[in-house]
Amino acid sequence: MTCCLMLNDDPKKTSARFYRIEICANLFEEFSVLREWGRVGGNGRQIIDLFPDLLSASHAADSIRKTNLRRGYQKV
Repeated sequence: MTCCLMLNDDPKKTSARFYRIEICANLFEEFSVLREWGRVGGNGRQIIDLFPDLLSASHAADSIRKTNLRRGYQKV
């Protein structure tokens, strides 16, 4: 459905990092927020959170996005 990709390329650190947030509908009429993060070019980590409706999933994804933007990530 909806995806947001952010990068943090801090020259003080040795590698660039990514954070991806995606909102998806599943087969059980629920919505999930998939979060994936890690170093660019490496194996990332994933977490999937389930929500009963699109509005609550959207609010959660937006909150995560705002937090990461404050931490230095930039939208791609």
